Amino acid sequence: MATSDRFQYLQALVTEFQDTDSTEAKEQVLANLANFAYDPRNFSDLRKLQVIDLFLDMLTEENETFVEFGIGGLCNLCLDKANKSHILSSGGLRLVINCLSSKREETALSALTTLMYLSTTASRADITSPPVVECMVRFSLSGNRRIRNLATVFLEDYCSEKQVQEARAQSQHTHSALGIPLPDTSPHNSGETPELELN
Repeated sequence: MATSDRFQYLQALVTEFQDTDSTEAKEQVLANLANFAYDPRNFSDLRKLQVIDLFLDMLTEENETFVEFGIGGLCNLCLDKANKSHILSSGGLRLVINCLSSKREETALSALTTLMYLSTTASRADITSPPVVECMVRFSLSGNRRIRNLATVFLEDYCSEKQVQEARAQSQHTHSALGIPLPDTSPHNSGETPELELN
């Protein structure tokens, strides 16, 4: 697809998302945009079309599929320096952290991966705040292999030994690990999930 054709196609997708009242159509558009976010050739066009902001907006939606595709799109985009800077300067870090408490496995995995990609000298303190590290300690004990492995990498590569020890002690003390449930794809799981708060 030629560069101009690709931009026009992406622009048409964004327009369709804005114009349609169909939830199903919006979900399809978000899935397409998240897929296009895999390709670095599309980064500039996606920035021009404010798709990063669209993905960030999706993280506060009640529709869990919107959230899943929004965080998936951000995860695909945020290795790029310009995209990362935009996400961080737009207050995206808090929104991503809140996605850790999703009951959906893919949403939690994307949020966890995105946090690692968003780590910079300036953002590291927020990314490894006590609530997040406690969450990762709990995830590292998960029966879900993908979540357990990613959380273990996060604890080993992004946190100090002191941070991990304090988080483990706090988790044992409260027996709740912030009350964050592990992601569950069961249709019977419909409890409210608390949001993580940055201190």
